[in-house]
Amino acid sequence: MKASVEISMYPLRTDYGTSILKFIERLRQNESLEIKTNNMSTQVFGEYDLLMSSLTREMKQSFLEEESVVIVMKVVNTDLK
Repeated sequence: MKASVEISMYPLRTDYGTSILKFIERLRQNESLEIKTNNMSTQVFGEYDLLMSSLTREMKQSFLEEESVVIVMKVVNTDLK
């Protein structure tokens, strides 16, 4: 099953940009996912199981690296690209 996720990340610190870029770059290492970014969010497209396991792994890494971070996601069970 294909899925699409819109994700926004809010590290609760003043130099938040670096954390967001690191998160996106880690996701981009998986060539099976398609990733599109804009100023407000990142969209990730791919097979549901792979997409969700990749997001779980990278969110956990961000949680370990950051003192406080908010991640907001919208998930739909179709390919919206």
